[in-house]
Amino acid sequence: MEKLTKIFREHGGYARMIEMKNQGIHTRTIARALKEGIIDKIKPGLYKLVNYSWDEHESFATVCNANSKAIICLLSAAAYWKLTTFNPNQIDVAVPHSTDKFKLNYPPIKVYYFINKYYDLGMDELKTKSGNVRIYNREKTICDLFRYQKKIGEDIVLESLKSYLSERKNKNIPKLMQYAENNNVAKKVEIFLKGMLS
Repeated sequence: MEKLTKIFREHGGYARMIEMKNQGIHTRTIARALKEGIIDKIKPGLYKLVNYSWDEHESFATVCNANSKAIICLLSAAAYWKLTTFNPNQIDVAVPHSTDKFKLNYPPIKVYYFINKYYDLGMDELKTKSGNVRIYNREKTICDLFRYQKKIGEDIVLESLKSYLSERKNKNIPKLMQYAENNNVAKKVEIFLKGMLS
């Protein structure tokens, strides 16, 4: 087991089946480590070490590690940026529209398939103890919330916009409007902005 856990530690807490096999770890050992709760299965072929020095970004990092195109979005991004008090029970994640079906054993995710126009803009990369996390920035998150307003609910969308406007350092209205234009929600955002800023 020591050899197995060493592989995980060398790979930032994650390891793929192929990497373990290439280093002479037998599938029986992997099965035993799973059964004993030493490792967790994220998806077929990808595992993570349970006893690793994870931080509060662990779930986000797991999602981004499982799919190199995954970007944390919508309610999960809004909660991360403290734009909403709503605490989602799953992770909202965006992938390009052409991506194959994306499923994980854990954590629970809700996948949104964005066309390139919506997918390409506004990604930030966070370097965390648990690994790199791709997440949409504040402005893109608000525009995405407006795009999905009917599904998400107007109350969360407006709460997020109000929180954004109350920030002194981090708000950038011209940038928000540029993103709103790109996301085809400029008119909607403008109406609410006028009401809140007047």
